[in-house]
Amino acid sequence: MADGARAEKAPPACSAGSRAALRAVDDPDRERRRHPWAEVPAEAADRMRAGVLDTGDDIIDQVRAEVAEYALSMDGVFGQNIRRGVSVALEQFLQLLGTDDDLPDTRVYFELGRVEHRHGRTMDALQSAYRVGSRVMWRRISAGSDAYGLGPDGIFRLAEALFEYTEQLAAASVAGYAHEQSLTAGSRHARRHSLVAALMRTPPPEGPELERLAREAEWALPRTLALVVCDEDATPALCRRLPADVLGSRVDGLGVLVVPDPDGPGRADMLLEATAGVTAVVGPTVPVDQVARTVERARAAWPLVLAGEIAAEPDVGRPRESRPASGLVRADDHLLALLLHADVSVTADLVAQRLEPLRRMSASARDRAVTTLRAWLDAHGDIAETAGTLHVHPQTVRYRLARLKESFAGALDDPVARLEVALALRFGASFGEPVVEG
Repeated sequence: MADGARAEKAPPACSAGSRAALRAVDDPDRERRRHPWAEVPAEAADRMRAGVLDTGDDIIDQVRAEVAEYALSMDGVFGQNIRRGVSVALEQFLQLLGTDDDLPDTRVYFELGRVEHRHGRTMDALQSAYRVGSRVMWRRISAGSDAYGLGPDGIFRLAEALFEYTEQLAAASVAGYAHEQSLTAGSRHARRHSLVAALMRTPPPEGPELERLAREAEWALPRTLALVVCDEDATPALCRRLPADVLGSRVDGLGVLVVPDPDGPGRADMLLEATAGVTAVVGPTVPVDQVARTVERARAAWPLVLAGEIAAEPDVGRPRESRPASGLVRADDHLLALLLHADVSVTADLVAQRLEPLRRMSASARDRAVTTLRAWLDAHGDIAETAGTLHVHPQTVRYRLARLKESFAGALDDPVARLEVALALRFGASFGEPVVEG
């Protein structure tokens, strides 16, 4: 490869094999040295100083020419950072030659990595800039190598020192990039947690406050949403299974997920797939300004799920052997249970009042009465169907019902009272009513 009238000495490859070959050179002190620049005589630094320090502008020009992201004006903070990085790199490299010291200061390159992340770029551009810079610098060094007093072995060691030095600068930038990335991710996570916690409070944020919290959390406010509640330990797994637009956090000992547009195409199946093998409750889909409704309903249903009062419906049309069944309970499929548990004392009084006639019966008569009542109510008063369910003659059903109507003092002939009896029979065991337990 030519550079003007002079033939450029090609730098050795940076492969592990070539470096191993370089280290195979007979040198009794080599094992004690930690850095390749320790093997380059310090006198060489003095001889090449002027040429190396004069490379700065060439490096910047070549980087701007080859790396599109840096084809910017060198005015302002961006240009100052690049120029400073180049000048410090050149000076530090010369200072290290002939020593076994670590890099004295990598803060400049650490900060360059942070700046890359803040500007929304990947590390590719900066890594390319390091490669271009080391190539330009090697071209300048190799062009004047005859004046450095280094033999072929010394030139190889100088090349190894340059490439190792560049790698360490790049590593410092990668560390800076990762640091900024972790800070940003942590800050974003904290802001999203604040948004979820705010949505869970009573009353939830509205209008400008909600818009501000969503903007700070970098979350686009949806037209509709639904709240999912689960065990807090299940939150990380569910978050990994769901798209990035689903907010997830732990609030008040619960795992909480805010699902935007839950009724959109494929979203229902998405939730079922995500909750395979995981117990969770989803509240109703509501407009964003009615978030309190989905929050309250999901939270109200969660203790009933834990107590076994309500459970997920079996998957329909899906091969069960292919994955664990979804544990997702839709709160709106259990509105009656939620209603009855909304005020436990009222429901308990209703159960006790409507089932009082059963307490006055003997145990055997009570069991027969409960069985007959349930079958008759489930058959909507159809005597023949009731008799078929009980495997008795219809006349037997009529006889039992006549006795029951006497015991219940007309309640079975009143539509509202009959509904209350049916509810008491169905849910009485949940409220500690012994006459219907078992």
